[in-house]
Order: sequence, then C-alpha cells, then structure tokens
Amino acid sequence: MSKKTFKTLDEQVKILRDKGLIINDEDKVKEILFRENYFFINGYRHLFQRNDVDNTFIAGTTFEELYGAFIFDRNIRNIMFKYILIIENNVKSVIGYQMSRKYGFKEKDYLNPKNFNQDNIKIRQVYDVLNKVKRQLRINGRQHAATSHYINNYGYIPMWVLVKVLSFGIISELYGILKIEDQISISSYYGINSSTLQVYLQILSNFRNLCAHEDILYDHRIQKVIPDCIYHERLNIEKTDDEYKYGKNDLFALIIIMKEMLSKEEFNDMLYQIGYEVDVLDGKVDTVPLKTILNKMGFPSNFRDIKEME
Repeated sequence: MSKKTFKTLDEQVKILRDKGLIINDEDKVKEILFRENYFFINGYRHLFQRNDVDNTFIAGTTFEELYGAFIFDRNIRNIMFKYILIIENNVKSVIGYQMSRKYGFKEKDYLNPKNFNQDNIKIRQVYDVLNKVKRQLRINGRQHAATSHYINNYGYIPMWVLVKVLSFGIISELYGILKIEDQISISSYYGINSSTLQVYLQILSNFRNLCAHEDILYDHRIQKVIPDCIYHERLNIEKTDDEYKYGKNDLFALIIIMKEMLSKEEFNDMLYQIGYEVDVLDGKVDTVPLKTILNKMGFPSNFRDIKEME
C-alpha cells in the first residue's frame, strides 16, 4: 500500500489538474486549498468523477464547481444543524417535563430504575443508560451555570435542568428505556407513534453529530430507515423492489422528520433556506445536472411540494 505523504499547494494543484479539473485562477485556488484544506474539498470529487472506477473528472469540470459543492454542503449542514438543535431543545424539554411531573424533581427519584421499562430484555439496557446519564452529570454538571447553581444551592438537579447537560445521543437512549406509557405521552405531542419517535431520535442524533463535526452531509446514508409515510406517497417517490428510493435513510428522510417535529413556521423557513441553496448551486454547476445532485441527496425533484402537505 502506497503511503500518503505531505503535498505542497503546487503539488495539490497539479494533482487536480492531472485528474482533469480545470483551474482558471491558480493563485486563488491555492489560497482556497490552504484555507479550507485540500482533503475536505477533494471529498466532493465523487460528484464530478466519470464513474466509480475512473477517478478523473468529467470533461469540463472546473474548480469553481468543485468548491461550489463544498460551500453548498457547508451551508446545508449549517441550516440543518440549526433546526436539529431546535428539535433537540424541544425534545429535552418535553422529556424533562414528563419525567418531572410523574417521578419528582430529585435525581434519586426520577432516575430510579423502577421508573423505567421493566421488561427482562430491557433491564440491562436501563442500568447501562442510567449509568451514562450519571456519568455525564458528574463530568458536565459543574461546567454549566444552571446545573452548578442547583448543586451548590439545593444539592440536587431537577430533570428539567439535567437535560441541559445530556447529549442528544443519551436523550435518545433515555427515551428508549422509558415505560411504554411515558413514551406514548411524549410521542403524542408530535402526533406520531412511540416506536417511530424512537427511530427519529436515533437518526436526528446521527445527523447532529455529523453536522457538529463538519462531515460531508449531502450524500450521507444511515443504517436506520424511517417508516413509509404519507409524504413518500404524496410526493410520488419512485420505488425499486417495492421500496422507496428516497426519503428513507438519506438527507430527505431528515427533512421528513423535520416536517413532523418542527412547527409549521420553522419548517417552512428551513425548507426555503434549503431551496435557496439548491438554486444557488444549480447556478454554479453546469457539468452535473441538478437532478443528479438531488438524487445524491435523496431529494425527489419535487421536494419543495412537501411544504404544503399536511
């Protein structure tokens, strides 16, 4: 296996040119590569490659198009992150309210294992998740003003405050060990069933981490799939082997989740911003058809129609 060695900016430009990328302003390209990182920008080359075997660029592909895809993904990632955080805060608030209302406001009360799912197959998971909660509380509890205030002045942290220091991943796991009646109480707020919300939270947590670490978003696929829903049908999304091609484990699946968990105003604002970025990219990229880019994202060409659907 060949070693990956350090490449100067001149060498990076040469590599791109040797692969068929058109570079019109070399100085500007080198400045961008230095500022943004060759490795990160080159991660979008797959969109412009001839095929999976030939790693050269489609004839006529420019650096501006490659960089345009990079900027597009960054902007989409920032938009999605903003609205995932809105949902995260909302979910934490709803879970905190439900747990506090039913099980009290001190850790020893609401974190009692008896307050969680008692099925034999769940018991081990209950203790595992509660230990994770307590570990995050120990690590993060005194680093946040709200939690440290309660520790110092009252000697305990209410659930509605504790959720502040828990990661979205832990919140997702915590929901998964709740008693069925508590899951139903929480999921009914969103008008979806409890098992579907469990899947949604896992997917949201996955995308949240991806966005927070600035990984490539537009063509990301996850192992979890969302259940078929009215939006797949009403958007007339095509099927392969009786399975919907888009909106199952891709970025559009996240859009569907957002549709069901954001307020109408929040969702419409988000969709407008995404549509704007899609239009901007379409104006920058000539080599690859917009439909191809949308397909990579899991977006049907009529994705904007979801806005008016109830």
